[in-house]
Amino acid sequence: AVRAGAPPPLLVHLRRRRDAQRSWAMGSEVVGPPGTSPGQQLRALFYVLPPGESSFRTVEEVPDYVEKSIPFFITFIGLEFAVSWVQKRKLSGRINDGISSLSLGILSRLPDVLFRSVDLISYIYVWNNYRLFELPWDSPWTWYLTLLGVDFAYYCFHRISHEVNILWAAHQVHHSSEDYNLFTALRQSILQKYTSWIFNLPMALFIPPSVFAVHLQFNLLYQFWIHTEVITSLGPLEWILNTPSHHRVHHGRNPYCIDKNYGGTLIIWDRIFGTFEAEDAKVVYGLTHPVNSFDPIMLQLRPLAHIWNTFWATPGFCNKLSVIFKGPGWGPGKPRLGLPEEIPVITGREVPFNPSVPAYLNCYAVVHFALIVDLYTELLATVTMLSQGTILLRIGFIILSLTSFGLLMENRPKVGILEIIRCLVFVGVYKLGCLRSQFSSLGYAYEV
Repeated sequence: AVRAGAPPPLLVHLRRRRDAQRSWAMGSEVVGPPGTSPGQQLRALFYVLPPGESSFRTVEEVPDYVEKSIPFFITFIGLEFAVSWVQKRKLSGRINDGISSLSLGILSRLPDVLFRSVDLISYIYVWNNYRLFELPWDSPWTWYLTLLGVDFAYYCFHRISHEVNILWAAHQVHHSSEDYNLFTALRQSILQKYTSWIFNLPMALFIPPSVFAVHLQFNLLYQFWIHTEVITSLGPLEWILNTPSHHRVHHGRNPYCIDKNYGGTLIIWDRIFGTFEAEDAKVVYGLTHPVNSFDPIMLQLRPLAHIWNTFWATPGFCNKLSVIFKGPGWGPGKPRLGLPEEIPVITGREVPFNPSVPAYLNCYAVVHFALIVDLYTELLATVTMLSQGTILLRIGFIILSLTSFGLLMENRPKVGILEIIRCLVFVGVYKLGCLRSQFSSLGYAYEV
């Protein structure tokens, strides 16, 4: 059909979807976004790219700052490992937890291969149909107002995600790591994005989508580098900005850390609304009731299964609704957010979930995970050229692989059988041409 000059509807849809993803756009004609220099991209990571360099007339012109930041992510992760070794003579993370975090990051992005960004779709729809007035896109005042608006919307959503059980079931994925490093920043929920967009819609009544699209990315990028222990304090900036110290508290399961420091870029919202807490006693990271798994599917779904079981086990219709819409610690007769005294006490002797795995198995997992990252990146680059069946097959294989790696890191019985099946599936679909590497010269090596 393509050679005959009439692309099938599916191919047209896929091309339009990919164009929308790459340009953060939704429109009739997609114009290639302007390039950004490495210096600009680095400053974007720290939210210090000024209005004059990051204001655009249309959404189509907005660069994909997040995608362009991937080399910086890798560089900073390597730098964090080096600094941690110099400071403490130990690495800043573990192989099993790192692979788990990266697996959750990939899993959270897979829906974007099939669907457009719900944040921008909803925002542009409201802007096109219901805006009250239009602020100038090239005004510095609009730029700074959007910075505050996006960050305040994030604070509101982030806080509600901790205080409403059904939303916490999605957000807890990000808190499930018992390490705290730059890998943790990439540990994301697959479900959270389908509720967060609501909080941005009031801005669509007057702020142009192109300005919003820039700050949506900057707010996300800023939160990458604060997931580290190698930076202790930033001095006076701690009063205004969300910093590694403040965010370490947010990720802690110590009683003094629970439900604190929700800010994205700025910490002023926490100071205003009484949710700020300074770093004090040594922070122990993770959930108050750890999931104890590296399986990305289990980490995503187990809290939902817990809500389901609690819902049916709780008597009374109003109590059942409370299970869903009150805090994770709520129970009949308790306050909305539960009882603080029921939070497990931290003794300082907590041991992270870390099953014993042979060194060769760690090496095996790292090599095969790198292969999956290659296949995932190639999928993103060629999605517009693929049939729907091939896309679904590749996504299915990636999910199978990430699950198998998680179970390998747990040293589960009989997981070797699943891994053998996965490898056989890989060889079959690779021979059939349904999977492709970015590096064609490595095709034979991959099969071996």
